[in-house]
Amino acid sequence: MTSGNKKPEVRIAASILAADFSQLGREIKALDDGGCDEIHFDVMDGNFVPNISFGAPVLEWIRPLTKLPVDVHMMVHEPGRFVDDFARVGADYFTVHAEACAHLHATVQSIKQAGMKAGVALNPATPASVLDEILPDIDRVLVMTVNPGRGGQQFITGQLAKIASLSERLPWRATGADLAVDGGVKVDTALACAEAGASLLISGTGIFNHPDGVISGIAALRDAIASASD
Repeated sequence: MTSGNKKPEVRIAASILAADFSQLGREIKALDDGGCDEIHFDVMDGNFVPNISFGAPVLEWIRPLTKLPVDVHMMVHEPGRFVDDFARVGADYFTVHAEACAHLHATVQSIKQAGMKAGVALNPATPASVLDEILPDIDRVLVMTVNPGRGGQQFITGQLAKIASLSERLPWRATGADLAVDGGVKVDTALACAEAGASLLISGTGIFNHPDGVISGIAALRDAIASASD
């Protein structure tokens, strides 16, 4: 949480969708060693988005390997069906897409009742106004700066205005709510996101594909956003 007019601290989450799954335990240890703040766990159903990724059994396997918070990003239709599964295996956040929920408020309430924090993600074409009625009830807004479904896409700069608009409305001081950004977050885009008001930057290839390794990838992002809180 912050006080006065100071922006919230900008934290870094690693999207393990971009990790080397043949060395996943080693990759997660590198995130811990590099001071990463959170693990981002992308769940895709091949329906809401074109690709299929992984589910609760994978999180159950990696959960004992780290004490970092885990945000499960549900890129699936009607994600409320899986709330209890992910609560059981240790998810800390459960982030759903506004576009994928017929009854968003009910889904958010079920997430909280299961003991997790609730996040809502917005696709690039979805206006921030869809959150008008739910914003006081959620712990995190996730602005997608690419179209969801695959890694390595180009950052959509037009989403910076959405980030800035939401930054002015989220109750940082009262609740510590997060404003996260996901998609194309790398050294050359991280500062713009932080300056727009993001408090959590989610990076996959920007961390795991760094030429000098995961720890250097995290450090490079921290260096890029260092001036945002000045």
